[in-house]
This record gives sequence, C-alpha cells and structure tokens, in this order.
Amino acid sequence: MNHQPKNSTPFRAVLYLILGLLIALTGCRTGGSDLPFFETFDEPGDWGVGEDAYSIGVIQDGVYDFKVLENDISRWASAGKVFGDGVYEVEATPVEGPLDNGYGLLFRADPNKGDFYLFKISGDGYAWIGRYRDGAEEATIIGEHWFATPAVTPGLNVTNKLRVQAEAGNLIFFVNDQEIGRVTDNTFTTGDVGLLVQTLGGAGVRVLFDNLSVRPLP
Repeated sequence: MNHQPKNSTPFRAVLYLILGLLIALTGCRTGGSDLPFFETFDEPGDWGVGEDAYSIGVIQDGVYDFKVLENDISRWASAGKVFGDGVYEVEATPVEGPLDNGYGLLFRADPNKGDFYLFKISGDGYAWIGRYRDGAEEATIIGEHWFATPAVTPGLNVTNKLRVQAEAGNLIFFVNDQEIGRVTDNTFTTGDVGLLVQTLGGAGVRVLFDNLSVRPLP
C-alpha cells in the first residue's frame, strides 16, 4: 500500500468524463424502482457495459467484470434505477492488479453528473466512505480519509461483502457483516446504485461484482 496518499490529502482521481464513455458505462436512468431489487448478473439488464481506452465493463459468467486499464482513474457503472431508503449490498472480488486500489458500491447516485455516495475498500485492508461531486471526491463522511479496518479481507481472489443501511440521512456501513461506521448526512436522498473500480498504485485493477441487492429496511 502506498500509505501516504491514503492517510494525507484526499486522492482525486483523474476522470475521463467523455460523453461517449459515459453512455457506455452508466446505463439509462428510469423512474422510481420497486424493492426488493436483486441483480445476479445472469442477464444484461439496464447496466451500462462497454470498452474504451481506460476501462472494460462486461457482464459475463454471472458477474459484472470490471477492469480499469490506466493508473489514477476511477470508473463506475450503474444499474439505471432510482432508489432512496433501503439496504444496499454487493459482493466484490478483486482478481488482478496491485492491492493499492479501490473498489466498491455507489448509491443515491446521479452517475452522469458524477454525484453519489461511495463506499469503497482496498485490496490491502482499507476503507473510504464519502461523497463524490462532479466526478471527484468531495468529502469523506467517516474518518479523515482512507482508514484501516480488520473487517476487510485483503488480497486477490477473496470476496468481500459491502452493505449500507440507508434510512433518510442515517447511513450505516458494514464489511463482511461487521459495522465499520455510521453517520448522518442528507446531501443525497435518492438515485441510482452502481459499482466503482479505482486505480491507485498501478494500472490493471480488475474486480468481479456479484449479488447486488437493494432491499427494504428491516
């Protein structure tokens, strides 16, 4: 892990927000979406997929297979839905690239503008929880920036489960069923759900996502 960027000033990824690339990877927003929503990636659905000079996103073999090809880039793909309160969950397995990376779940998103909450972890055992605005990190909402947590299982070819319980502005975050933080933030109230991969320590980060769901609050 390149610890200095994670523990000092916030990292702002180089983002290539080219219109054609956004159309390929963000999907098509629809009206309010019913719960529960389950995505096993056995069918394409409304997910954005595509390939460009910076990333490849494809649904195959029952997963969303997402690879970022250049360093210092965040790329995301979304479901084309609109949700508000609920329990958001996804399983993520990094399979290639350096462990100095970021991958995770975005929610209450306007992916075309690059506005959303983001819950991401790294292959070497860190987490980052905050908001993106206009395609870049706007603020962390738990901790000072990246923070180490034993809840994350580090390494390649290991699966971590990320879960967010969102009720109005009350947000609770879990990794592998262990709570790692909670906060009240009312910046975003509704929006899409999606996936993100970020390169930090080198190109070629590839993550497989599966079993994404948005369920009613308990």
